[in-house]
Amino acid sequence: MAGDNVWVLGAHMTKFGRHDDKDVLDLAAIASLAALADGGVTIQDMDVIGAGSLFNAASGIGQQIQKQIGQTGIPVFNVVNACATGATAVRAVYLSIKAGEADMGLAVGVEQMGKMGLLGMGAGGSGKTEYVPSGRDGRVMPTEGLLGTFSMPGVFAQAGMQYLYENDDVDVEHFYKISEKNHAHSTLNPLSQYQKRFSLDEIKAAPMISFPNTMPMCSPNTDGAAAVVLISEERLRSMPKEVQRRAVKISASVLQTDPWVESGAALPDVNTCTRNAAKKAYEIAGVDPQDLDLVELHDCFATAELLHYDNLGLCEPGGAGKFLDEHGPYRDGKIPVNVSGGLESKGHPIAATGVAGVYEITTHLRGEAGDRQIEGAKVGLTHVIGLGSTCGIHILEKASL
Repeated sequence: MAGDNVWVLGAHMTKFGRHDDKDVLDLAAIASLAALADGGVTIQDMDVIGAGSLFNAASGIGQQIQKQIGQTGIPVFNVVNACATGATAVRAVYLSIKAGEADMGLAVGVEQMGKMGLLGMGAGGSGKTEYVPSGRDGRVMPTEGLLGTFSMPGVFAQAGMQYLYENDDVDVEHFYKISEKNHAHSTLNPLSQYQKRFSLDEIKAAPMISFPNTMPMCSPNTDGAAAVVLISEERLRSMPKEVQRRAVKISASVLQTDPWVESGAALPDVNTCTRNAAKKAYEIAGVDPQDLDLVELHDCFATAELLHYDNLGLCEPGGAGKFLDEHGPYRDGKIPVNVSGGLESKGHPIAATGVAGVYEITTHLRGEAGDRQIEGAKVGLTHVIGLGSTCGIHILEKASL
């Protein structure tokens, strides 16, 4: 029925890390079949698939996955939306169910990135052999600094330092503390790429990527897949009671792109996009940021996490430094953030990340997160942002039919 609530029925995530013995389809098939099994259903029960893979965008990744797990002739949405690719795959299935065109669907994100180096740059640098003015603004090389940048380390380093400049309660030490927190959280997550603590001194002394972000403060390239099965409320009511009890309600699914801002011509605006998406998500879900029991946000860099405390309304405007100082985003804090270890430790297989966030929140709301469980969690939010920019937010709730 159109307008029905949508629920997460099944979820799975592979371990993130190097998978030299598997290819991208192996990873996607493992996650997909496990998510189906987790929900007690099969590919024959699916009415639609949303599939994302940034680095396999031209391959018809959804159709290729079907060849591994079952070809049933159902529609496939192959999506690409930078780091929001996985969240977009989830939303494609969500909207199909909301429209009444599907009762159940599979959303999967997968990436095999290996050691490809700085995204967008390649191992060999720019590859230019001739330097002549070209493009809209007559550049001979990509512009950086105050002139602008579209490289991810540069964007989020500048955005973080701008927040520091505008708010007296923030200094560089806060960014280091975020990285220290997330790496500590990762030691409880067996699916995280890295499960190692880093001291503040180790983080500060590590190779600099883009000031103030050193290497441990940056999300690593990695391999991995995540998948979720979504179901309409009407169909869920026909499922066994033990299946219904594990289902998690999607209270809001939001996807937003950049509005125009003057500074956006030089530097992608990672703030307004998230603020707008968060405002809309809270309104749809009927919850306040302070109702959240945990958050998985897009800490592609430590500076990004600090910004998003404010953008998501986890703290008062300008109060991100205070929120961190008061232990707010720690496991035992007011609103735990990135208890999975975040992208800095868990890894960032681009298209899998948005689906993995839904998996992580779902696991906590079910009470199945093991050593990293946030006790009594009832409401969680997952957030991703892909430069361009696109922001995807899902609010999930533990609820009963």
